[in-house]
Amino acid sequence: HEKAVREMDNEQKVLDAFKEAGKPLNAKEAAELSGVDKKEVDKIIKKLKDTEKRIHRRGAFIRLNNLSSKHT
Repeated sequence: HEKAVREMDNEQKVLDAFKEAGKPLNAKEAAELSGVDKKEVDKIIKKLKDTEKRIHRRGAFIRLNNLSSKHT
C-alpha cells in the first residue's frame, strides 16, 4: 500500500513539473524539476502514455496533451 501511495505522489510531482515548466521537457529535466528519480520518471511517462494517452513524445521531449490534470 505504501508503494502505491508513493507512486501516486511521484506521478503527481512529475505532472506538476510539466505544468510548471509550461514547455516540453525531457525525462532528465522532469526528474530535476520534480525531485523524482529519472528511472521512476521514465516509468511514470510510460504509464501515462500507455494508460491515459496524456503524453505526447517528440524525440527526447515530452509534453502533456492536456495541462488540466484529473489528479489535482
